[in-house]
Amino acid sequence: MTTDYLQPRLVSIQQARTLLGIGQTKTYELITEGLLETITIGSRRLVTLRSIDALIEGAAMNRAA
Repeated sequence: MTTDYLQPRLVSIQQARTLLGIGQTKTYELITEGLLETITIGSRRLVTLRSIDALIEGAAMNRAA
């Protein structure tokens, strides 16, 4: 039985910065460029883990090429 549905799908911008090991300015640049997807719930802006994973995978693919 899988528990993937229990894993978070959204993180705060601060958590996204920490996960990626980058600064605030670069995080917002990636959001503006559409490389990090965000959604707003109420007054909170959250980053999708799917977009963080895609960013990392894309960087790894570019490095391997």
